[in-house]
Amino acid sequence: MTIQEQVLHLWPELEWISDPDLRGKTARTWEIALERSVLSADDLRTIPFTLLCGPNLKVSFMDHKRAVVHVARDAGNKMNEFFKDELPVNMDVLIAGAILADVGKLLEYELNAEGKSVQGRYGKYLRHPFSGVSLAEECGVPPEVCHIIATHAGEGNMVKRTTEAYVVHHADFMTFEPFRERLII
Repeated sequence: MTIQEQVLHLWPELEWISDPDLRGKTARTWEIALERSVLSADDLRTIPFTLLCGPNLKVSFMDHKRAVVHVARDAGNKMNEFFKDELPVNMDVLIAGAILADVGKLLEYELNAEGKSVQGRYGKYLRHPFSGVSLAEECGVPPEVCHIIATHAGEGNMVKRTTEAYVVHHADFMTFEPFRERLII
């Protein structure tokens, strides 16, 4: 399977981006990340989506990432339905940003001797919002999408976010924080 086919298999949601140019740039960013990563497409379907919840987490990187894209898309559609022109959500920008938010983790993570994902040397110096923006800019991804990548995590708390960036940020955290902080009774 070619790298292009692997990306399309990982991300059927790319088809939700109506602008073919943005769809291509979004896919190309993932292709470059996979080419440069020690992780394979298969690894992304098995490694835990975060290193912060301990070794027993069963939710894979791709399960989490695709959930974020679906939650963000649903939220954006509802916002457009109810708020119309008062708070318009650009769905192509939103979906591309959600798909690309964690692309930098492919450079941040490494596999240790036991095959477990760990933060690598690169990731200790540059977290995934920074490396993700770098990869996306290399592919010509527009600044409004790069803004989402840059601001989806805690680093984004230091700047004003666009509406699309808020949606992705909250979709990401609402599908992460309960794993980290849930009360188990």
